[in-house]
Amino acid sequence: MQDSANVSLSSFEKQLVTNADWILTKNGIIQKVNILFQKLSDNYCRNEIVQKLPAEVKNILPKISKGENYEGLPYLVLDYPRCFGKEDVFAVRTFFWWGHFFSITIHLKGIYKAQFQEKIAKTLAHVNNEEPWINVTDEEWVFNFNITNMLPVSKQEFKPQNKHVLRMAYKLDLDKWDEAEEFLMEKFNQLLQLLY
Repeated sequence: MQDSANVSLSSFEKQLVTNADWILTKNGIIQKVNILFQKLSDNYCRNEIVQKLPAEVKNILPKISKGENYEGLPYLVLDYPRCFGKEDVFAVRTFFWWGHFFSITIHLKGIYKAQFQEKIAKTLAHVNNEEPWINVTDEEWVFNFNITNMLPVSKQEFKPQNKHVLRMAYKLDLDKWDEAEEFLMEKFNQLLQLLY
């Protein structure tokens, strides 16, 4: 039998459990992110650079997924273009993480990493505007921007051949919510331009 102290609620928790408005507000915010991601997916599909990508990558329809527990918090993901294989991955992931940020990441592995890494390295050597973050580990499914996972490109020597996975990303803090659509479209274009 569990100790009753383990299931007792604090006064703050009691305020929340008796107030449905905050859950309804949370659901409304998640719905707005979903609408934003639907709009972005339509724009991503029409992007000229997407049309240059391999058929197996660009021909898979966009996918929006949501969950409640990425490190304990709700999230939404838009994957497009996307091709996830065991050894070969090409994906652009747009990510909303409650309490943290929007981000957009290009994820390359296997044949796609081999195909594009040299061009990316040459292009990054001339990046003058806001720089992307690049993974410092081969961990594929960690999306935070801490120094054990990712660093700005200027803070590390870029050697993609030393990594199994190549991920480059930009993030936008949630206090800049009204800039999200423009930011994500701009960074989507910048990430794809690194390839060609």
